Amino acid sequence: MKILVCISHVPDTTSKINFTDNDTKFDTNGVQFVINPYDEFSLTRAMWFKEKQGATVTVVNVGNATAEPTLRKALAIGADDAIRVNTEPTDGFLVAKELAAVVKNGGYDLVLAGRESIDYNGGMVPGMLASLTDFNFVNGCVGLEVDGENVSATREIDGGSETLSSSLPIVIAGQKGIVEESDLRIPNMRGIMMARKKPLQVVEATSTDANTTIQSFEKPAPKGAVKLVDADNIDELINLLHNEAKVI
Repeated sequence: MKILVCISHVPDTTSKINFTDNDTKFDTNGVQFVINPYDEFSLTRAMWFKEKQGATVTVVNVGNATAEPTLRKALAIGADDAIRVNTEPTDGFLVAKELAAVVKNGGYDLVLAGRESIDYNGGMVPGMLASLTDFNFVNGCVGLEVDGENVSATREIDGGSETLSSSLPIVIAGQKGIVEESDLRIPNMRGIMMARKKPLQVVEATSTDANTTIQSFEKPAPKGAVKLVDADNIDELINLLHNEAKVI
């Protein structure tokens, strides 16, 4: 089984976020980038298939050269090889189109991704990728088994979960539950050294036409001052909620 794992290169959630050029560009100075956490859950599941079923695992990123350390970390975790599509990931559809080209050229059976990236939280790419490749698709996956050509996938739904039967080829958008946080792997020294020798192929994009442009970024408004009301002063609390907060 050939597995392709889609990797997003995203800012660490502890990074301080700033913008430049009149708030039209993200300022990367001083920002630590990591593997998108949802993608890391899916990568860890792919490693299970590699170890238990002899699958081969390729990781792919659509982005510029700054994403290569993130791909190398995925190689250190245990992926066999990596592909970087050399273009700026300006919108979800452009990313999906480039990933679809990689899928079609590589003959992959199973495509794993996170349900969304933690930077833009669009949640669009896995579904669009499935449509462009005409693969089956399961979103929000929290459990995955593959037996030959048969796939059993569990996904979250409102109020619970459901288990679906499908077949390869398929795109799976995973999240926590497809593996647990305790299953995530930290690259050891041997893995890091081996990752330096594993192939990382850079391919040019099929198209650089973007469907969307960023007009501006805006930070959330700072938190306002807090007013403390004595627990026994219900009338004052109601007055503040009604006349100042205007929530009742």
